[in-house]
Amino acid sequence: MSRLLTATRKKIVLCHTATRKDLTITPSVWMEGSLLQTAAKQPKAIPDTPKEMDEDPPQHNIKRKTKKGDKTAQSVTVNKRKKQTECFIETEVEENPGASPLKKKRRRKKISDILVSSTPKPAVPADLQNMIAHHFKNERSAIELEELTLPDSCFLQSNDLTHTLSSYLKQVCPKWVKLCKNHTKNNSVLMLILCSSALRALEMIRLITAFKGDCKTLKLFAKHIKVEEQIKWLSKGVIHLGVGTPGRVRNLIDRDGLSLQSVKYVILDWNWRDQKLRRLIDIPEVKQETLKLLETCIIPACKSGPVKLGLF
Repeated sequence: MSRLLTATRKKIVLCHTATRKDLTITPSVWMEGSLLQTAAKQPKAIPDTPKEMDEDPPQHNIKRKTKKGDKTAQSVTVNKRKKQTECFIETEVEENPGASPLKKKRRRKKISDILVSSTPKPAVPADLQNMIAHHFKNERSAIELEELTLPDSCFLQSNDLTHTLSSYLKQVCPKWVKLCKNHTKNNSVLMLILCSSALRALEMIRLITAFKGDCKTLKLFAKHIKVEEQIKWLSKGVIHLGVGTPGRVRNLIDRDGLSLQSVKYVILDWNWRDQKLRRLIDIPEVKQETLKLLETCIIPACKSGPVKLGLF
């Protein structure tokens, strides 16, 4: 019995050693296994954006995939990529040869820039004549433009920028006191002073205190005063001097509230400038109203009667 047990133990040991010898691992196989284990442990690289998936493989990847002797395939792929990039740049840079160049906008000159470069000049009758001709040249015929021109005898002496309003009126109208005494008609005035705004009209009324004396003055502008009230004042009493804006004066004439039969002088406040350095003719609305008043009322009155026109 003991002999049988020792024999079986020997057989088991021999089998065990045989299996160990059969399962011995060579160094090359062991290296391959370790590489596989490390590769399995590392996380797979996932591209951040879908653009990386669509891009062409880099150059070193192409070398790995191609064979050692195959150089033509690598050069073809690289040249293909270069051609694609060149086409993309050409489409970006290419311009339309037939397109016209962009025109630069002209910078409109400001009145302040003009005044800095040149000294202000006093107004002369030619300035008024040129303004009328330039405004109506496309709307009137040559004969009608001649009718709008005034002879020099219709103009008073212009202000040379040295006079105050009172001193200028005394110079151009030395017999003012006598005219005021002889004036007895309603709905009419002896002198009209045209300004660019109601505020300027109020200022001019204060400036003529030394000239007007005992004569009556009426405000002829639209600010806080209705047309009906001005028509009442003109019809009730004798008014010697009217100071206002061209728009309201023309409105009163159209409504027969103001007549030009007794008018002797019409003064345009030409040289004065407001806070924006604009004159009477530089404000579009006031310029339009002034030209309409000149065309329809004042120029015919100057040609047919003793009305004189002055530029202050």
